[in-house]
Amino acid sequence: MSRIPLAVVTGGAGFIGSHTVDALIAAGFRVCVLDNFSTGKRSNLAQHANSDRLDIVTCDVAHGIFAALAPITAQHGPVERIVHLAAQVSVVASVANPLVDMQINYGGTLHVLEYARAQGVKKVAFASSAAVYGDVVEMPVREDTPRQPVSPYGIDKLASEFALDYYASVHGVPTTALRFFNVYGPRQDPTSPYSGVISIFADRAKAGRGLTIFGDGSQTRDFVYVGDVVRAIVAALGDGNSRLIANVGTGSEITVLELARTVVDLCGRKSTIEHAPARSGEILKSRARVDRLSEKLGVVAETRLVDGLRATLS
Repeated sequence: MSRIPLAVVTGGAGFIGSHTVDALIAAGFRVCVLDNFSTGKRSNLAQHANSDRLDIVTCDVAHGIFAALAPITAQHGPVERIVHLAAQVSVVASVANPLVDMQINYGGTLHVLEYARAQGVKKVAFASSAAVYGDVVEMPVREDTPRQPVSPYGIDKLASEFALDYYASVHGVPTTALRFFNVYGPRQDPTSPYSGVISIFADRAKAGRGLTIFGDGSQTRDFVYVGDVVRAIVAALGDGNSRLIANVGTGSEITVLELARTVVDLCGRKSTIEHAPARSGEILKSRARVDRLSEKLGVVAETRLVDGLRATLS
């Protein structure tokens, strides 16, 4: 009887992470989640409570993962694939405390890559971000667009990409970096300071409360549904495409003001839309070019924004 392949998902109790766990278990993997539960929730994985294919280990990835994974690999064999999602994901928090952001995001990536090098992991898929681009003039944003991050968060994601390329080229660790644009969907916690704008808007609109936009609302974002993001992650774990960097978005954009109005309309409420001062470190416009995603990974973001919003609001 062949052994079930073992995949590790760092940050696997979080929003994107838990959806990734769902997909990997469905695809036949045994999964080990590493999470410190600073923002992740065990309830996000409750659907697997009786599964013999999921292990959950409390672990701060920024402090190393060798010890956490030792008992898992002793029982189930070596780790074959790693999805590295664990991160401090707030741009605002990174501006307030760049040292902590660096220790968690860049430091955590190095710990994952060191483990992959030492243990011969077959593939590392890394959650990078559109924040590496900063403010760009030409749209859509290509992967070879000059990278000029405007926040410590973006800087640390870019540094992590360089680290992935180093470990791939020098140590032979197969890696793929996925630059997520604005991901949304079910399980995104609207009460967290790290929440995406859609989850916050949805939570407030459902309750009939006012929606606050930072700035005038003309800033644009490429919102991509979590189900489409997870398909990209699973595809990135396959053999080949080492040293690949690919945008993960829809190729379209919407202003934050238009988004707010759409959410209010879908909720059937009369929520007001208010404005507050713009926040430091946030980019003005964002839209992905996604040719590489479809050509190299065979993935196209298929979920229309209105359909994704309905699923999020349900």
